[in-house]
Amino acid sequence: MLHSIELPSRIIIGSNALRSPRELVEAFGARGAAAVVITGPNVWRKYGERLRSVLEDVVELEALEAREPSVDYAERLSSEAAERSPRLVIGFGGGKSVDLAKYVAHKLGVPLISVPTSPSHDGIASPFASLRGLNKPFSVRSATPAAIVADIDIIASAPLRLIRAGAGDLVAKLTAIRDWRLAHRLKGEYYGEYAAKLALLSAKHVMEYAAEIGRGSKEAVRVLVEGLVSSGVAMCIAGSTRPASGSEHLFSHALDLLAPGRALHGEQVALGTIMMMYLHGGDWRQVRKTLMKLGLPVRARDLGIDDETVIKALTMAHKLRPERYTILGETGLTWEAAERLARVTGVID
Repeated sequence: MLHSIELPSRIIIGSNALRSPRELVEAFGARGAAAVVITGPNVWRKYGERLRSVLEDVVELEALEAREPSVDYAERLSSEAAERSPRLVIGFGGGKSVDLAKYVAHKLGVPLISVPTSPSHDGIASPFASLRGLNKPFSVRSATPAAIVADIDIIASAPLRLIRAGAGDLVAKLTAIRDWRLAHRLKGEYYGEYAAKLALLSAKHVMEYAAEIGRGSKEAVRVLVEGLVSSGVAMCIAGSTRPASGSEHLFSHALDLLAPGRALHGEQVALGTIMMMYLHGGDWRQVRKTLMKLGLPVRARDLGIDDETVIKALTMAHKLRPERYTILGETGLTWEAAERLARVTGVID
């Protein structure tokens, strides 16, 4: 099997990193050209002037609003951006803004600078965008960020819940890699050992600093951001989301359909990781303890999700991406097996 590996050319992490896009504009040959910023209204109101002051004399900067993470809206946004003929796209904000920017940059064939303002999931460096479409959430191949600018001062000021959710998304790599290995062994699917180990390293690194990340200390947030970037790079190397997304993500996608907006992505996959680790015969109790250190909920009711919804999500999760083999198998879990799994692991009472 052949696949090409496209990696970010620059990764800038640290205090006052928001000053860095100016030098990147020069490096990507976009000086004097138009640049489009995909951002949310709150982020733009809070930090927009800082970004504009850095770039105002090197590019013609125009902000476009990131409204909804759907394929339809991403297409409309791409058309709107194309009218400006930009030489550069900047994703500035949370996961939604960065994902839409990745899609737009891919459609227009221009470099993308990923400038996350929160660490809620590992999409900040990956070549995939999580967008809704075809009546289900899924990841679509998009642009690999040409550069990532992570200003730790800004990211550490994000709500603590978002910081914890990002850590939950990294802990999920423990079961994602087990699922990938299983698919390789039983179905002959391509498996990349290096990408897998890189993703696992991100998970283990975050677990080591769980208590500090749970408190939201600036030093620990830097550890988290570096882990999120590493996970994204693992996906670049693998050429798929396999190193980062397995049965625990299928469970989360099912929750997105059954109970949209109740919880954050990282919170949902963290719950899923507890249960999927049990199915894999791994140390699910250690996962649960780590999530508690991070300050993440380990019971569905603490996220406003009732028992029946959890059980139904477990029974339908395998259907959402039938081409992706996981521990859930091809036929999934019966209602009785799903209920037992959720109760044994304490996800439901």
